[in-house]
Amino acid sequence: MADDTVVFFHKDLPMTAFPTIADIRRQGQLCDVADQKFSAHRIILAATIPYFQAMFTHDMVETKQAEITMESIEPSALEALINFSYTGRVVIDMNNVQSLLIVAGFLHMQAVKDACTTYLKNRLEPSSCLSVRQFADQYQCPSLVEASNKYIQNNFRQVAQSSDFVLLPKSEVLEILSRDELYVTTEEQVFEAAMRWIKHDPANRVKDLPELMVKVRLPLLTPQYLSDSVATEDIIKNSLQCRDLLDEAKDYHLMPERRVLLQTFKTRPRCCTDIPGFVFAVGGLTMAGDSLSTVERYDPITGQWTLGEPMTTMRSRVGVTVLKGRLYAIGGYNGMERLDTVEVYDPVTKRWSRVAAMQCKRSALGAVSLNGRLLVCGGYDGVTSLRSCETYDPEANVWCSIQPMNKHRSAAGVTVLHGNMVACGGHDGLSIFDSVESYNPSTGEWKQLPTMKSKRCRLGVATLNGKIYAVGGYDGCVFLKTVERYDPDTQTWEMVAPMHVKRSRVSCAATYGRLYAIGGYDGITNLNSVEMFDPNTNEWKFVANMSAHEGGVGVGVMPMESFAGDNSFNQQV
Repeated sequence: MADDTVVFFHKDLPMTAFPTIADIRRQGQLCDVADQKFSAHRIILAATIPYFQAMFTHDMVETKQAEITMESIEPSALEALINFSYTGRVVIDMNNVQSLLIVAGFLHMQAVKDACTTYLKNRLEPSSCLSVRQFADQYQCPSLVEASNKYIQNNFRQVAQSSDFVLLPKSEVLEILSRDELYVTTEEQVFEAAMRWIKHDPANRVKDLPELMVKVRLPLLTPQYLSDSVATEDIIKNSLQCRDLLDEAKDYHLMPERRVLLQTFKTRPRCCTDIPGFVFAVGGLTMAGDSLSTVERYDPITGQWTLGEPMTTMRSRVGVTVLKGRLYAIGGYNGMERLDTVEVYDPVTKRWSRVAAMQCKRSALGAVSLNGRLLVCGGYDGVTSLRSCETYDPEANVWCSIQPMNKHRSAAGVTVLHGNMVACGGHDGLSIFDSVESYNPSTGEWKQLPTMKSKRCRLGVATLNGKIYAVGGYDGCVFLKTVERYDPDTQTWEMVAPMHVKRSRVSCAATYGRLYAIGGYDGITNLNSVEMFDPNTNEWKFVANMSAHEGGVGVGVMPMESFAGDNSFNQQV
């Protein structure tokens, strides 16, 4: 005879039962754990709080006690978490977040601890991030420590002005000043932060000055600043070690032929690849394939695109980079010819203006900013793929040739890693490359890096968290949505999550700890869509589409501080 049983499952029973249990608890009935302030049901605590589950199910003495004493626990936080065990709700605010996190950690309530951690991450400020980092380290919240560290390096200038900075112990100041990833517009800001810390308590800290000055990259300061601001400090004058460091920096400027022999971390520019800023999409193509002069920017906070001032020239396959808070559009194709012209956008005047033209016409070129200069490499001049490279000095308004690449590369992806320019993939008109090469501006030499896993041209490349991402492109057969990442510590490439859409002619930008793949071509049509990659979850998701572009854009990240008080980008599109 067949089994004639039916299982009835009332899936909403827990949701309907717990409010009733909470009402009974409020009336003080049927409770079997109590103290002066709180009463609760042993079974509820065991079911919802791991600390009590271990206590009540492992034959501990508290199992049979009517009252349980909780030593050194913040009463209001404990009450909130007992309430949470009945309702699944807890109110988090700035007054209770730290006590909630501490007690949730003690009770092994990881979900609540994570919620408190997220709350603090989202409210980091220059005035509080140092104390939040200390708290996070004390209570074993590694993700909050990491977020605080990233906030400190991305907002170093403001953090160094905070009252907490001058109260840091020497060891922490040294660690912060040592970071390659500090976002500073000039090394002057690091020197001034070090001096501010010393002068807060000179009687006890002057002896630490030589240690701090070793962490300041004095050769990166201008000769004028070294003479006018560093050499004139009495505490510098009175320190033999500091005077030696100052002389070393002056020699670096006075004898450029010896710079190769003076290469240390002190001559390596800081390179924050996660600058909080606006993503600018410049030039590009219409659906019909015509070049554009249009400019729009994306705000990662609001998730919206806004229109900006157009360039003076139509440019697709344009090189774009940012130097000292100004946006450069370099070369490209205007629909008729390849361009050698260069223009720069100044957010203060809100205007584009021409600067000196390159020595060579280039579209599909690579462009970066490094050591206070622009560097461009490769591209296509209308006849052939190029291996030549140039550098631009904005002070002299002059372009000069530098050592050419090992390969002719058009439509390569170019980025900066650890003070070097890195060119990935591209093609020479005949072959598509998986090769990668790196340019050291101090030695003037190119060297090979490990090859990518895939051949790629028309790819997007950006650096995020000290690693290079190669995104999409074309391998000669198919349009790619695959993405790979280079780790300089292991010197290996690894695949990460692919994008949702195939994209060649894609541009990439990194900001706020995320990677953006912008526009491109999927083999059928130009794209206005944008995807964002979160390295913490290894996931891509779509964000707002561009509204004024259909692929082929150049992109750059402009620091938000460049737009303080600027309301010119107020037309949402």
